[in-house]
Amino acid sequence: MKTKSIVAAAALLTAGAGSAVQAETLKFAFQGTLNNLDPYTLNETFTLSSLGNVYEGLTRRGSDLAIEPALAERWEIVEPNRWRFYLRKDVKFHNGNDFTAEDVAFSVERVQSEGSDLTTRVPADAKVEIVDDHTVDFVLSGPNPILHYEWDTFYIMDKEWTVENDAVKVTSASDSTANFAALNANGTGPFKVASHEAGVKTVYEKNDGWWDTPTHNLDTVEFTPISSDATRVAALLSGELDMVYPIPVQDIKRINDNAGTVALTGPELHTIFLGMDQMRDELLYSDVKGKNPFKDAKVRKAFYQAIDIEGIKKKVMRDLSTPSAIMISPFLFSKAGAFERYPYDPEAAKALLAEAGYADGFTVGMDCPNDRYVNDEAICQAVAAMLARIGVKVDLNAQPKAKYFAKVLASGNFDTSFYLLGWTPGSLDSWNVLSNLMNCRDEAGTGSPFNLGGFCDEKIDSLTKEILVEVDPEKRDGLIENAYQISHDNAYYIPLHQQGLAWGVADNVELVQRADNQFKFRFVTKN
Repeated sequence: MKTKSIVAAAALLTAGAGSAVQAETLKFAFQGTLNNLDPYTLNETFTLSSLGNVYEGLTRRGSDLAIEPALAERWEIVEPNRWRFYLRKDVKFHNGNDFTAEDVAFSVERVQSEGSDLTTRVPADAKVEIVDDHTVDFVLSGPNPILHYEWDTFYIMDKEWTVENDAVKVTSASDSTANFAALNANGTGPFKVASHEAGVKTVYEKNDGWWDTPTHNLDTVEFTPISSDATRVAALLSGELDMVYPIPVQDIKRINDNAGTVALTGPELHTIFLGMDQMRDELLYSDVKGKNPFKDAKVRKAFYQAIDIEGIKKKVMRDLSTPSAIMISPFLFSKAGAFERYPYDPEAAKALLAEAGYADGFTVGMDCPNDRYVNDEAICQAVAAMLARIGVKVDLNAQPKAKYFAKVLASGNFDTSFYLLGWTPGSLDSWNVLSNLMNCRDEAGTGSPFNLGGFCDEKIDSLTKEILVEVDPEKRDGLIENAYQISHDNAYYIPLHQQGLAWGVADNVELVQRADNQFKFRFVTKN
């Protein structure tokens, strides 16, 4: 029997805990595509989740999201600023090459290089020292108690394979010329890529030489992207597919009522939010010339107060979302309850626009993915309609995530004026949110690479540095609260909600639905 219930925070919803039996083929679909196999190209949950079945980090996260040893069997802080990782021996890459400390040092250099979307996985000033073939030190400029918190998605690559295939340069999200590592994979994980047709289909096969003891019973996994909600659900109900996600909230009852399928729902840690270009002196996409209205906090707060978040929750998300007042799930920050959203008030929003000199409103372009987050395009359409009520005309540009990310990220020169984005802190910690989304950056993205709007508040930067090295939990939470308060007071972002998880699964499939929305094949059995 499957368990159908909502669980809290980093707890998980499991669809059973059977033991491995005969080998099986799992067929599943997601709403978006897997285009690039380079593990450093795109810092996006589905991509990292998919590649995490093939590649591995020094650490990994278990079914309860707790950090576990992976390619590093253990680690210790040998000096305040020196971490030592003892690497697992007798680990082979899929092509038979040995895994050694050289691969770790190489991967650190590559993940920090031009084109990488995961540069913040390792501190920029960290130095890697190889002690021996299976021991490596990370030497830091100061204490860092959370150094390894997001290394479960910092995947280690085979130096020899990457160099031999002329794939040292990372293929960025905006690069239309893919190198060998973008089209092929060579990890140490429980599954190999048997075939990959970018954006069309990817087939995985089990790695019989995996260093760990498998608990899954899968021989093959076939992934097909299906952008149409109706088509995904129909394929599940017909038995063509074993698992699909996300499923439309309006179809949850239908899937539960169908013989042979179940809908798994639960909380997700993903915060969906709106961002605004606050860096340029003139917006790229607006009829306002010679100045940038988003540099004025009154305009940002007007946009905030124009949004009926309860309306989005009820009509767009069908109650499968939790409105948010800050940029992190309340499950991940103990003081989140101290914050409240600015109230929905169109009249107050109009007054703020008038005070800022835009009594007649203005036009602005908005970028939005249409296959990345739950009901993403519908959310953007709702926001556009709400802003129209206060005189702001939104020109919505909704695109598949591959085109969207290529446009708005650093590799696309932050080509956006107003956008929707989602974020789950890979470390499950607020420092990740601050360092990636809320610190100053330059035009190339050095600083906070996902601060697409480019706002800069030196107080938040200073607090972020303090938070990184503070080891007292109470003091640390106080510093984090101060940083979120500054962002809230200035409306640097408009947080919307934490979306809920909704997966559709066949009754003969047992899996783990993690709150970070990563689908790991090693937790799957098919009966």
